Amino acid sequence: MDIPRKLGILIYTAVPAIIGGGIVFHFFGGYTQVIIFEILLILAALGLIRG
Repeated sequence: MDIPRKLGILIYTAVPAIIGGGIVFHFFGGYTQVIIFEILLILAALGLIRG
């Protein structure tokens, strides 16, 4: 996979990381849940890049 496509996928996952992190924090009120959410997004992004 070429570099522009990898960067596009990472940018595409940055928006859910920022918005979703805020939503998760709002509903659960803690950073532990936000960190878990962010880790899941990272794993999904790596799966898209490698797959």
